[in-house]
Amino acid sequence: MGIKTGKLNTSFRAFIEKQVMFFVATAGPDGRVNACSKGMVYLRVISDQKIVWLSLTGNGNETAANLRQDPRMTLMFNAFKVDPLILRTYGVAKVIHPRDAELDEHYALFPDFAGAGNILVLDIDLVATSRGSSVPETSLVRSRG
Repeated sequence: MGIKTGKLNTSFRAFIEKQVMFFVATAGPDGRVNACSKGMVYLRVISDQKIVWLSLTGNGNETAANLRQDPRMTLMFNAFKVDPLILRTYGVAKVIHPRDAELDEHYALFPDFAGAGNILVLDIDLVATSRGSSVPETSLVRSRG
């Protein structure tokens, strides 16, 4: 049986830090759900209730467009090598655009990436786990970031 809680704990944060990728999902009030996979090099856990990630230009902007209409966001982390586990963080997100004053503060969390675009900030209100037994074991060939 899974766990549901209002914030990340030490073991959840350690699990996230071991992952090589994560998935993000958003949805506006109309249209399709947008789901994307991202490399962990672009993600930072700021606190037990805040995650920040950097979106690169050229990836489309559907996540940011959805968040303008509905600020809900889910991030999902899967175990691909160790004991099966899926961890999801749910919450309200905002987009920090390159023109926004707070960009520099958040951009300083990341190496200088060519093509850096928006920064997305998720304020977590629910963390949920599930077993993840159907997720296959896989190996990382190389990171593209």
